[in-house]
Amino acid sequence: MSAILSYREEEGMQTMTIARRFRGPPNSGNGGYVCGMLARHIPGAAEVTLRAPPPLETELDVVALGADQWELRQGTATIAIGRAITFDMSRLERATYAAAVEAEKRTPVKPHEHLLPMCFVCGPDRAPGDGLRLFAGPLVRQDDSVVFAVPWTPDPSLAAADGLVAPEFVWSALDCPTGYVCTYDRETGGFNGLPILLGRLSARIERRPRPSERCVVTSWQTGSEGRRLIAEAALFGEEENLLAVGRATWIVVDRQVQLGKT
Repeated sequence: MSAILSYREEEGMQTMTIARRFRGPPNSGNGGYVCGMLARHIPGAAEVTLRAPPPLETELDVVALGADQWELRQGTATIAIGRAITFDMSRLERATYAAAVEAEKRTPVKPHEHLLPMCFVCGPDRAPGDGLRLFAGPLVRQDDSVVFAVPWTPDPSLAAADGLVAPEFVWSALDCPTGYVCTYDRETGGFNGLPILLGRLSARIERRPRPSERCVVTSWQTGSEGRRLIAEAALFGEEENLLAVGRATWIVVDRQVQLGKT
């Protein structure tokens, strides 16, 4: 079951609470996961913008703004805004499962360098089955393009009531691999050390994987604008069929902001 952010309704008001398991920074929710939970209300492709760190173990209001638009609030403060979009990508990078396994071995973010080691999606200090442990690394390419890949075998605990992996975990899997490629130093082949936080994530899910299905996530950077780093990602199933695509905007922040200390 996907226990995650829990929903209940009281007098027409929906609320959710982000369990500590699904944190990114020490005291706030993983961005991709939170975006995916809000996007549950939006049919088809969606874009979710994070406006503030999503607090853990705190009841948050889920408010309908209009047709296919929703807001996540803590009191009067806006945490995230989601809306329906038309989402297409002109570029799609693929990798075999075997190639993704080898790419993971080349991940530029070594465990001792990881800035958020308890992140639900990419934290090396999370136990298998508790976190997704997606450590994306560069593929070997014939050209000079940089494309990352990572294998993902979803844990059975990520299943929704229909037996497939819950959509918020598909969003999660599209999140951190884009951050990894954005903080890759091409000259050294290592981690450039930039502290970043997810600012926006768009996704379109074609099909959700089965628990224990051998999947692959690919990611590639598409641009940068000042402190904003933009990357795209794709999720493929066991038969190398496309399951989902995503586009992420990351914001370079002060290290203390990344940790939620200011």
